[in-house]
This record gives sequence, C-alpha cells and structure tokens, in this order.
Amino acid sequence: MKIALINENSQAAKNAVAEKALKKVVEPMGHTVRNYGMYSADDAARLTYVQIGILAAILLNSGAADYVITGCGTGEGAMLACNSFPGVICGHVEDPLDAYTFAQINDGNAIAVPFAKGFGWGGDLNLEYIFEKLFCEPSGQGYPRERAVPEQRNKKILDGVKKVTYRPLEDILPELDAELVKGAISGERFAEYFFKDCKNDSLKDVVKSLLNK
Repeated sequence: MKIALINENSQAAKNAVAEKALKKVVEPMGHTVRNYGMYSADDAARLTYVQIGILAAILLNSGAADYVITGCGTGEGAMLACNSFPGVICGHVEDPLDAYTFAQINDGNAIAVPFAKGFGWGGDLNLEYIFEKLFCEPSGQGYPRERAVPEQRNKKILDGVKKVTYRPLEDILPELDAELVKGAISGERFAEYFFKDCKNDSLKDVVKSLLNK
C-alpha cells in the first residue's frame, strides 16, 4: 500500500516528525510512504487545508496513493476539505482509539490529525500509536465484531450515495480556480511521485494540463 503524507502550512514544521513516526510503523508492514510535503515552514509550495483536499482527492482517485495521512491545526479543516471530493472518506483522528474505530467501522482512506491541538510532550508517540492502530489489521472488519454486518452494509450504502452525489474528479478540477489547483500540485516531489504512481490515465492527463497552464 502507498501511503501519502500531506502537511498544511500552519503545521509544516511537524512534517519531519510525522514522516518519521509513519515510516517507523508502516514500513515494517511492507507499506511505502510518499511524503508530498509541506516539508518545512519555509517550503515555497504552501498548502492551505483546501488545497490538501484537492491534493488528497487527486492522489486517491488516480491510484497514486491508497491512503492519505494529513491534518492541520485542529484537523477539522483538512477533514472537511478532503470529504468535499469524490473518492475520499476522511476521518478526524486525535488518538489511537479514533484511529482503530475509524478504520474498522468506517473503512475510510484518509485521516486528518490535529497537529497543533494538544501536541506537546509525547506528540510523536501519539502519532506512532495512531498509525499502529490505524494499520494493525485489515480495515472494515467492524467493531465490535458482532456489529460487523450492519457496519459493512452501511459503508456500502455510503459508497453508493457518494457515487450519486459526487461528479468525477476529472470534471471537477478544470472548473476550480486554476491557481488554487496548481498550488496544490506544485510541491517539490509531486511530479516525481504522482506520474510514476498514477493508475488513471484520464486524470493524469487533466493534472498534466493543469500543471502546464
């Protein structure tokens, strides 16, 4: 599984901490981490939480990433932005219990972490424990297990609703503000990672055209 890490501008200084914790947990599991930045507070490619949603949607809908780890100061803005797009089910995760129940009950493909709220001593450990519980078992098995059948049924219903209520991302991106989208995909390593990992040719063409505007 390819797991993308994305940090918003106010929390860019936490990128190295988040990457270290994420790699420590998931690389021994056989997963690959793609760090899409921001890489530092001084990063030239600055991402707002709205742009996080755009970037997360591009990565997930294209198959360039299977899961997105992101966040902002409170995690709320990043979660709302991610859930504004098709193909993304993003949970707000503050602690390991949130991570485990979101994975098992909601079976999503992205989480938004509050990187400023309560991030003092042990903040790096909390991230490790979150990632451990997020990926410790195959997601969508239900919790508690006796609730698995109705929870899995509700997830399928939600997926069906989202197919009706959202348009394809290829149709959405060209109608958004061009500079907003271009800013979301102008990170230092975006092109290197995205074009190598993308599995959706039509979305790849749209992204390429937007980058060249």
